[in-house]
Amino acid sequence: MTTRQKQSLFVELVAHLILQARRTGYELTFGEAYRSQEEATRLAKLGKGIAASLHTQRLAIDFNLFKDGRYLTRTEAYRPLGAYWESLHPLCRWGGQFGDGNHFSITHGGKK
Repeated sequence: MTTRQKQSLFVELVAHLILQARRTGYELTFGEAYRSQEEATRLAKLGKGIAASLHTQRLAIDFNLFKDGRYLTRTEAYRPLGAYWESLHPLCRWGGQFGDGNHFSITHGGKK
C-alpha cells in the first residue's frame, strides 16, 4: 500500500473513531494532525517527540478528549477509544501502548 493510499485509509478510520467517541458519550477536539518536518525535528531535540513522526506523513493524529464537559488528559481515559481504534484495522496503533494516550496512527515504514 502506498503512502497516499494509507493516508486515505487513515482519514476514513479517523472518521469511524470520531463517530465512536460521540456514540459513547465523549467529545473530541483536534490536537495535532499534521506536523512539518522542521517542527518534528525541533520537538525531538526537546525530547517531546521523534523526528521521524508519522504526523509528518499525515498518518497520525492527536485528539483532546472531553466527557461531560471535562477535559481528560490521562491515558486511561482514552483506553476505550484506543481499543476501538486498534480493532478497526491491523495497521491501527494507539499511543497508549507506548506512553502517548491521545495519539492515534497507522503503521508505516516500521513506525507506529
